[in-house]
Amino acid sequence: MSTNSTATPTTEHIPGDTDWPYAVLAATCERIGASPEDARLIKFTNNAVFALARDPFVVRIAGSSAIEKRVNKVVSVANWLARHDMPTVRLVEGIEQPMTVDGRLVTVWHKVADVGPQPTGHDLGRIAKRFHALPDAPGSLPKWDQLHSTRTRLATQDVLTGDEHDFLAQTADELEAELAEVDYLLEPGPIHGDVFAGNLIPGPDWPVLCDFDSTCHGPREWDLTPAAVGRLRFHYPVDYHGQLAEAYGLDITTWPGFTVFRRIRELQLVCSVLPVLRSSPRIRDQWRHRFETFRDGDLDAVWTTYT
Repeated sequence: MSTNSTATPTTEHIPGDTDWPYAVLAATCERIGASPEDARLIKFTNNAVFALARDPFVVRIAGSSAIEKRVNKVVSVANWLARHDMPTVRLVEGIEQPMTVDGRLVTVWHKVADVGPQPTGHDLGRIAKRFHALPDAPGSLPKWDQLHSTRTRLATQDVLTGDEHDFLAQTADELEAELAEVDYLLEPGPIHGDVFAGNLIPGPDWPVLCDFDSTCHGPREWDLTPAAVGRLRFHYPVDYHGQLAEAYGLDITTWPGFTVFRRIRELQLVCSVLPVLRSSPRIRDQWRHRFETFRDGDLDAVWTTYT
């Protein structure tokens, strides 16, 4: 996993965040014989992710019960991808994976030195196409059901008003009905589940894909959706979607089912951080903007990434 981050060192905790990730990091490092000193918090939404400064590791700590249910699958998928020499992040060998530390599930990954060129949408398209062609996927892969995952987050949140919850739940129900009428273009199979530029890390040899929380068996169209929604919602300076479509050979936005997939993706982006929103006050303003524009049907509103 990448070391690229503007995150705060562990010696300077983010105001309003709880201290538990730092305590779990320290206990994890003690167990594996590493040092937590000067570690950097790369990300803290659904997972707390730290890059160690004194060891070539990244420590990933599940931040909610919904995410914890996926950790064993993540380990299985990472090992499967490694067997096929996919350009993906690698678990550290020779230690228990996952491990339970202070009641939290933790995985430890090799740090990727992000010294290569910035990844492009062409890289995304090539990797997605190769991923979709892989054989012998783990038999334990769950079936794609993004709406179920969204409902799980709605059930475990404690920040929404009753009206906000009802709107999101009703939207999920409406989308489930619409999804049943979709005609697909591609054969279903193993999918990464969250193919977008933020999950592609520049490496010394080539970009590598990370984050297998959403990996499952499902419609390949879904792996082409995040980059398309990214262009529509986040207005990135690089047209990752256009490049991905060129490399993969399909522009998903021309598919009639994309309208439904776009709304499912946007609902996911609204609900993804709900279980940790109370403990992560720094992202609340960004979340509020996403929710209100999604609720209001504002298709032109620009969203920002969580930081």
